[in-house]
Amino acid sequence: MKTTQPLAIVAAFALAFSLAACQKEGPMERAGKKIDNAAEKVGDKVEQAGDKVKDATRK
Repeated sequence: MKTTQPLAIVAAFALAFSLAACQKEGPMERAGKKIDNAAEKVGDKVEQAGDKVKDATRK
């Protein structure tokens, strides 16, 4: 029982450290998010344009 307690403490600290390290966002992650957002906006605009064309051809 005495040997498992220090092991559990070390494991808890390792888990906490790894989770904290994963939350830090670097410049490449920020750039990737900006690219994803831009691509999503372009996709939305293309979809809107397609809807306008479809509506115009129905008239």
